[in-house]
Amino acid sequence: MVKERARILVVGGGYVGMYTALRLQRRLKRELGRGEAEITVVTPDPYMTYQPFLPEAAAGAISPRHVVVPLRRVLDRCRVVIGEATAVDHAARTATVRTPATEEEGTDGRHIEYDELVLAPGSVARTLPIPGLADHAIGFKTVEEAIGLRNHVLEQMDIASSTRDPAVRDAALTFVFVGGGYAGTEALGELEDMARYATRYYHNVRPEDMKWILVEASDRILPEVGEEMGRYTVTELRRRNIDVRLETRLESCADRVAVLSDGSRFPTRTVVWTAGVKPHPVLAATDLPLNERGRLRCTAELAVQGVPHAWAAGDAAAVPDVTAREEGRECAPNAQHALRQAWVLGDNVVHSLRGEPLETYAHKYAGSVASLGLHKGVAQIYGRKLKGYPAWFMHRTYHLSRVPTFNRKARVAAEWTLAGLFKREIVSLGSLEHPRAEFELAAGGKPSHDPPHNPKESS
Repeated sequence: MVKERARILVVGGGYVGMYTALRLQRRLKRELGRGEAEITVVTPDPYMTYQPFLPEAAAGAISPRHVVVPLRRVLDRCRVVIGEATAVDHAARTATVRTPATEEEGTDGRHIEYDELVLAPGSVARTLPIPGLADHAIGFKTVEEAIGLRNHVLEQMDIASSTRDPAVRDAALTFVFVGGGYAGTEALGELEDMARYATRYYHNVRPEDMKWILVEASDRILPEVGEEMGRYTVTELRRRNIDVRLETRLESCADRVAVLSDGSRFPTRTVVWTAGVKPHPVLAATDLPLNERGRLRCTAELAVQGVPHAWAAGDAAAVPDVTAREEGRECAPNAQHALRQAWVLGDNVVHSLRGEPLETYAHKYAGSVASLGLHKGVAQIYGRKLKGYPAWFMHRTYHLSRVPTFNRKARVAAEWTLAGLFKREIVSLGSLEHPRAEFELAAGGKPSHDPPHNPKESS
């Protein structure tokens, strides 16, 4: 039994937030039933996005609704609050949360009191002051961005097919991806594969008409799979006529022209930004200790250093890697660590409430897998290197085992099975992004393409 009634606040509904809350509601089932504990989860979305499946969702291999997990269904013993935490005063045990009703109420947000704090807000896209980036680029961190990018690519093929202007056609068929990590490489590989397939249904667009460009500032891509597999990936992409530019930066994309640091200029209507992430801004609005990179200083038990009743993991936390030979090394902010940290974090919060010894988080990195399109991939698992079909199969098997809930596992497996029996879907549903546009026009108004207010805009 817990020593006293505990109010646990979990900030974030991603990997760490959802799995920690899930662990807590299982371990504290009796206490929750007796009213001795309560768990509140603050999250900007009512679902958790399984990000490794975003490239396949963008390519149409998986339905968007199967990439997300509904939090209210999974966390049925928790109180889920849809909103964005804007500040945390841990000394006063209070968090300020802006909800969708905040503007209607005319307030700065609601205040949630807690006894135990779990900070797992994740990360946001790291951008640079590049001219035109905010106006013309699209990110690749959310399911909305993934589906929007799929619709956009197919719309560009429609534009190219219907225009007689060679300049418009060339810009429509030029796709620039910035960032050679998982997100950029996998997204480019899957979308190029989809677009190549789609050309068979266009009478005047051929695969060789399209330009796919990957821009990476360092001297290699996919560093997580090792140098050898990284070189193989570059070779494989170039074999597919994808222009891979290493040690190159995007300097401008103003006026729909991508200007690279090597002097190249590409008129384009598509710039995808996947060049890294940074800690969520809410961390800077707390009274908790941060390291030089803006992440929370944590112990190997996933507690915030020197601060009682505060916990963190995932992208927001600088957790020491006790399995590393080098001193001072930290766990990489990736899904492999986040999932396992969440289990230990949930257990340690319960141990703390019950006055029991805490567990130390220790996990030796197992390796990485990456998809480069249908039946193509690279992997390095426990030192073993795989490429091509075996790596692609390993990628699907691993992530199918990791996607939360049996419901989602079954649906994703069924979609993959059906995809092997039937042809790809190549329909663009870009109108979903502005569903009222046609009605507004019919009603005599001017269609608005301004996105609705999103509580995540603060990040």
